[in-house]
Amino acid sequence: MSDPKDQAADVEPATSAGDEQFERVQRRERREPEELQNPVPRPLAALAIGLIVWGAWYYFQNTGYPVAAGDRRTAIVIDTSAAIDGSAVYAANCVACHQANGGGLAGVFPPLASSEWVLGDDARLVQILLHGIVGSIEVQGQTYAGAMPAFGQLADGEIAAVLTHVRATWGNDASPITPQQVAEGRQRFPDRAAPWNGGDELNAVFPPSSSRHQGPPPAARVAQTTP
Repeated sequence: MSDPKDQAADVEPATSAGDEQFERVQRRERREPEELQNPVPRPLAALAIGLIVWGAWYYFQNTGYPVAAGDRRTAIVIDTSAAIDGSAVYAANCVACHQANGGGLAGVFPPLASSEWVLGDDARLVQILLHGIVGSIEVQGQTYAGAMPAFGQLADGEIAAVLTHVRATWGNDASPITPQQVAEGRQRFPDRAAPWNGGDELNAVFPPSSSRHQGPPPAARVAQTTP
């Protein structure tokens, strides 16, 4: 039988070779990352604490006021009685089609200057703005076929202001439209969702014979009577 000491001597070189190989593998491997301490800079921490303290002080100093978090700004009161600029409403909603001079575009958009629809029945004119119009309509002897969108989304005062503007501009001379007239026009056809079907439907609902047609502007009437 062999001596155990001799067997141990035979195993020792193999174990030593294995350890060396393991050490070489470890040297090739990167070390596992370790979390290092990275404290917040003191000036930044002091600033954050200061802001928290100031916010708490401001909140508790201003609690009890009507607006939450201590907003004590003066409320803005809008004067609803102030007059609305009809020309501004026209510029924002109408000028692209009917043009700045109220002359429209020949064959496309009818004119508003000296238009019988503008100078005629005020209730009919209100309905055109409230519901729009689709189809053919005759203006100053020329037929226009197109569509005008509804402007019912405007306030009563805005519709009254723009209609008053077009009835008193570009030589037109007709009575002003009031917000009350617009409100009455809304109530007259509350369930109507479709636009008016051209001039024929409007004339059927508002017969020309009963329309309060203002006629041509005063200057035009004078010119007609002048020999």
